[in-house]
Amino acid sequence: MARTGFFHHFGTFLLLAATVLLIVTCISAPVINDISIMKVDLGMPYLGPIKRVTFGTFGWCEIAGVDSCSSSHVGYNPANVMRTIEGIYFSNYAENTTKALTKAMILHPIACGLNFIAFLLALGAGLVGSFLASLVAALAFIVTVVIMILDFVTFSIIKSRINDSPTVSRAHWGSAAWTTLAAAICSLLGMIILFITCCSARIHKRRNRDLEPKNDYGVAAAPPRRRRWF
Repeated sequence: MARTGFFHHFGTFLLLAATVLLIVTCISAPVINDISIMKVDLGMPYLGPIKRVTFGTFGWCEIAGVDSCSSSHVGYNPANVMRTIEGIYFSNYAENTTKALTKAMILHPIACGLNFIAFLLALGAGLVGSFLASLVAALAFIVTVVIMILDFVTFSIIKSRINDSPTVSRAHWGSAAWTTLAAAICSLLGMIILFITCCSARIHKRRNRDLEPKNDYGVAAAPPRRRRWF
């Protein structure tokens, strides 16, 4: 794979980048308070000292003088959080839907693990390893895209209701939403590059085999044996 070595290594780097980006998403609130998929800036200080609410992969945080965060667990109720803090009410359908969709966020670490496995397979691999890496990267891309869509659907419901409410609170997308999007792009490009370099290396290998000198029987001639002077 000497002819496609640079592109192969670049595709491998993209899979590593996707892994790191998904790690950032996985350690969003409540692990790291200020990293969030969505953040809500509260505009009614008389309700309490809380200035911002950050929603992450496995929970949420209330940013104030002393931050307070939920425990990390799969699935939570962001609508109930905003109703408790800000008094914003959601329909039963919106609340049940967002609560159910947060349970799918377990796909974040799964997508991260798949991208890392693809990276390990591609690292210094030959034809077979590159092909397997491209297959695992394809699966990682699919999982990453699915969870990215679920993230935006889940918090779009919450974001729309908050911004349409009579309060002056405003919801914005956090950095973890964009790291998931960037990870999906890196995973896609890495998969494509690894598959192309794998096919290209196979073509070069077959072409070199056809150019080898052959004997009268159509079999590749053995290289001449060097004479040893000892």
